[in-house]
Amino acid sequence: MAGHIVAIESAIRRLASHPAVASRRAAAGRRWQHAYIDQVVIVDACAGGAAGAIGYVVRFPGAGAYNYLATSVACPALWLAAVALAGGYDERIIGLGSEEFQRIFRALVGLTATVAFISYAGKLEVARGYVVVAIPGAAGMSLLGHYAARKLLHRRRSRGVGMNRVVAVGGQQAVIDLIVRLRQEWHCGMQVVGACLVCGDAAQVIEHGVPVLGTFEDVRAAVRDVDADTVAVAAGADVDPTRLRRLAWELEPTNIDLVVAPGLIEVAGPRLHIRPVTGLPLVHVEKPEFAGPRRLLKGIVDRVAAAIALVLLSPLWLGIAVSVRLTSRGPMIFRQVRVGKGGREFTMLKFRTMCVDAETRRSALIGHNDCADGPLFKIKHDPRVTKVGRMLRKYSMDELPQLVNVLTGSMALVGPRPPLPEEVAHYGDDVRRRLLVKPGLTGLWQISGRSDLSWEEAVRLDLRYVENWSFVLDLMIMWKTVWAILLRRGAY
Repeated sequence: MAGHIVAIESAIRRLASHPAVASRRAAAGRRWQHAYIDQVVIVDACAGGAAGAIGYVVRFPGAGAYNYLATSVACPALWLAAVALAGGYDERIIGLGSEEFQRIFRALVGLTATVAFISYAGKLEVARGYVVVAIPGAAGMSLLGHYAARKLLHRRRSRGVGMNRVVAVGGQQAVIDLIVRLRQEWHCGMQVVGACLVCGDAAQVIEHGVPVLGTFEDVRAAVRDVDADTVAVAAGADVDPTRLRRLAWELEPTNIDLVVAPGLIEVAGPRLHIRPVTGLPLVHVEKPEFAGPRRLLKGIVDRVAAAIALVLLSPLWLGIAVSVRLTSRGPMIFRQVRVGKGGREFTMLKFRTMCVDAETRRSALIGHNDCADGPLFKIKHDPRVTKVGRMLRKYSMDELPQLVNVLTGSMALVGPRPPLPEEVAHYGDDVRRRLLVKPGLTGLWQISGRSDLSWEEAVRLDLRYVENWSFVLDLMIMWKTVWAILLRRGAY
């Protein structure tokens, strides 16, 4: 009898590990992906239809122009095709806002170029007013719709729903680093549910709340046991390339994704390229861009935007200045020496939020520093802050005068946090890379928690920006800054 039971259990295990069964189980775990794609397809179809209708009404308010009426009816299908061809419905970019938005921008450029080419080649008289309204309108509404869908997905992920279940593979420390990183970036949707160690102490991994399910040879069984849909091979020299290739072959018949972390933690995006050399796929890392035409353009855009903002916000400036001057003794503007690009010092401007003797009282408050893990000095309930100053800090309005610093070129709209000279004196070679670009009025540190961040995390975010700067990243940071200010995360 016992022999029959063992045989049945063995048969069940073989059936569960069959590639077709594993593939179906992984696909079932990704139903949320199909639901998300269905949502954004509906959003894009509605955006295309609404943009076509608006373009028709704006350009042809009267009767007639039936050919454009037919085009408006076809707009949903045309826009869906443009987004699909741009890769906007690729499962690999789900929930990655910047990637989704870039695909929509590509669809905008691609569809516009296609219309221009067809009208030129066919010598067609295309109503430019219609095209200018319809195509950008569809892109704009799609961007808003994708943003809303992504926020809903993030809300679900905060409850542990809509996550990719990951088995991490590699050496002990590499696996632990991967676990910690994915937990920090939970909104990306990858949850480590098991680990297979190539070497190291399993107890160290278990302490991080992840069960160790075996070694490299046990990956297939581990995936089955925890219903994982992704295998992530952590960075390091612990995984033999031959075994990694064989693992890829084993997972090939299944619906299980295989991802490999190359170990270049803060290098991403367009700087990474796969270049096959004599059949060996090499990851080529482009040098970061610290000068050149794009940096020059960034400086021009920053100064123009700062000038416009100074004009538009002048009434708010006046109101804040009067409030600071009337409610506490001292100047309305606080000037402080900070360190900028290349280690050059400059005078940073802020609305004064503390009493005039704040610096002399600092030594008495050293023991209350909430940032003891680094050179920063921050106190959550600082007694030196005035009542008006507390309100200004809550909504980051004390930093508005830094627009003058942006206008004069000592700062940028987006960049690393501007450090004090005494902070820079403690910098190591790695941290000093923050000084390769201009400090910013806002940055990744601002949208990721501000004063709630540890020193190590703030440095990591600043270095990520320095290494991976792009115009798209700047736009994303400025958009998220608005929400960070409204939600008042880490402001004190």
